[in-house]
Amino acid sequence: MKLTFLGAAREVTGSSYLVEHEGVRFLVDCGMFQGGRETRAKNHQAFAFDPATIDFVLLTHAHIDHSGLLPRLVALGFKGVVHTTRATCDLLAVMLPDSAHIQEKEAEYANLRRFRKGLERKDKRGTAPRESAPLYTVAQAYASLRQLNPVDYDLEIAPHPQVRCTFRDAGHILGSAIVEVWVGEGKRRRKFVFSGDLGQPARPLLRDPTPIQDADYLLVESTYGNREHKSMEATQDELVEAINDTIERKGGNVIIPAFAVGRTQDMLYLLADLTRQGRIPKLSVFVDSPMATAATEITYKHMELLDAETHALMGKHGGAAHFRKLNFVESVEESKALDRITGGAVIISASGMMEAGRIKFHLRANLGRRDSTILVTGFQAAGTFGRRLVDGAKRVRLLGEDIPVRADLYTLGGLSAHADRTALLSWLGHFRNKPRRVFVVHGEETVATGFAEDLQKQFGWEAMAPSPGDSVILDQVDSR
Repeated sequence: MKLTFLGAAREVTGSSYLVEHEGVRFLVDCGMFQGGRETRAKNHQAFAFDPATIDFVLLTHAHIDHSGLLPRLVALGFKGVVHTTRATCDLLAVMLPDSAHIQEKEAEYANLRRFRKGLERKDKRGTAPRESAPLYTVAQAYASLRQLNPVDYDLEIAPHPQVRCTFRDAGHILGSAIVEVWVGEGKRRRKFVFSGDLGQPARPLLRDPTPIQDADYLLVESTYGNREHKSMEATQDELVEAINDTIERKGGNVIIPAFAVGRTQDMLYLLADLTRQGRIPKLSVFVDSPMATAATEITYKHMELLDAETHALMGKHGGAAHFRKLNFVESVEESKALDRITGGAVIISASGMMEAGRIKFHLRANLGRRDSTILVTGFQAAGTFGRRLVDGAKRVRLLGEDIPVRADLYTLGGLSAHADRTALLSWLGHFRNKPRRVFVVHGEETVATGFAEDLQKQFGWEAMAPSPGDSVILDQVDSR
């Protein structure tokens, strides 16, 4: 039995793990690496195996750092089935084509830049730069959707004669799952638990992560394994301060880079709830992301997965009664018009790490303005544009322009969809038996290695943070 860590090993993107045992080979997650130029290059070099040899994929949730390489896997020969929850299937139908559209546009822009540079080079050396190709196309993204198999929570399936698995609610985003996987037969059967991304308990919209009680081999995320989130009360106070200071006192705009799935819906809930409480005025809110609009519609399609508080506040109309205006922007022309608004607007736009999408244009229009505010509402991976802002950059390069950073910056850590250190330890505390091995993944290097040491000390578990590409032969290590 062999386990290989293809991504999200001592980093927080590119989640993908390969399990091999007596003729069966499957992936758990197939995520895209996100970040700077070097990180993006990993996506073109991914798959140190022949995709045609993979029997099936188990997908924990729809976020692109867990699902974004599925179209490439299919395009390169994978013929099997991707098993995931029903809500995740619905979200992927929006997210993967959107990701492909971004890939095509970025390749188009890169080729345009290279063409212009090539004209300059030809004057001197007579050579032209090589053309860029998208990681995958929109057509390939749609083709990959045909290989999805929707699965209900808590229902055991058998994707292969030697494999059984069950998806449990992870409370991270709509449809997110912890995956319990039994591999092998008889005395050699082993249970894997893949935590996926675990949600923070007692947060808006979703139910708390499902407790798991046993595993032979556990892969647990550690995104926030070294820190605590702000309380929801403190987060709401800071959100109230940011909104009132910007809209009421300064008269500027509030720009909220937000993941289209999960964080956008969280923000709509919180803004509606704070308005209901009378803590902020009725706002003109623009959700400028076709994917976020579709994700919001999908969220309300799956109301049975939402918690009771969300049902009470948002109702059938998504809380629209609590806003002065709630406008889901669709066209490019409408999106461009938002950048001519000089004040009083709350603009929620993707992507959450500010790496792509319409948010770049809204940042370009507002970063240099002292009366505007940027609300950072989620984790910013190393190398991303959002991380540079959070780290205090005074000037940034954006859409070919050099822009001074004058806008106020608020980081609302309490809105994270990831469990913090206390929540992770609490979830792990439900295990009744000591796992044979624990692998700490989906965390930056110092965080993952530190959290593994914590698990050794607190629980006495054999825990480690694997490096990218590491393989473990589990039968040899753990034969009993």
